[in-house]
Amino acid sequence: MIAVERCRTALEALGLPHAASLLESRLDAAAKKELPYADFLADLLRIEVTARDEEGRARRLKQARLPFLRSLEQFDFAFQPSVDKRLVKELSTLSFAADGQNVILLGPPGVGKTHLAVGLGLAAITHGETVLFVPAGQLMEDLRKAQALNRLEHRLRYYAKPKLLVIDEFGVWPYDRLAANALFGLIAARYERGSVILTANKGFADWGEVLGDPVVASAILDRLLHHSHVLNIKGESYRLREKKKSGLFPSALLGNSEVSQEVQRP
Repeated sequence: MIAVERCRTALEALGLPHAASLLESRLDAAAKKELPYADFLADLLRIEVTARDEEGRARRLKQARLPFLRSLEQFDFAFQPSVDKRLVKELSTLSFAADGQNVILLGPPGVGKTHLAVGLGLAAITHGETVLFVPAGQLMEDLRKAQALNRLEHRLRYYAKPKLLVIDEFGVWPYDRLAANALFGLIAARYERGSVILTANKGFADWGEVLGDPVVASAILDRLLHHSHVLNIKGESYRLREKKKSGLFPSALLGNSEVSQEVQRP
């Protein structure tokens, strides 16, 4: 038992707390199975690695601030046939994030843009990448206030740090030029360094109006679209399909809609 205690103390000193806590039980199991020393050691180290992976994923998940947890496997491609399933599968490998590329999801409300963005975020977290989810309105207001207080560089570093930044529901509200200029600073800071996933219910031609400055909008789009994948989702709202089935909404209000897409995937 003295030897076991020494081993436990050594494991703790080496920063292997999970292996230390389970040392005695794994020793007993190894003895019953007559495992070779190498197999016992591999089993003990596997426990530590698995526990660390789980803790890291939980930490990254908390930091990501996702609004809900829905994987890409849960997405209903049958209900939204306009979504390129092959492309989504390719994006799920996270090769786009490794190359600093962006993903732009266009479409009317309720068609699954945020679900796809969250699903890609979850995939990135599982792959060990850092993610941050932020509603566009919250982001723009934060950057606008930071610029007014001469703290923009500090906030830009915060939003530039994650490997993957998810900006959700761009275009729901118009923004002033101060916020637009701050957003340009953020996109420029992340350009070819970190990936952006952006969901929007406005086509690219409307971004000048949304941002209150066509020149700034053009500069932002130039950087976002240089290395990007664009998915234009056409279809009905998930949230309202049951209402439609029940007859509570006229079909004319829930017919297929489309967000114009002037720029194709490079």
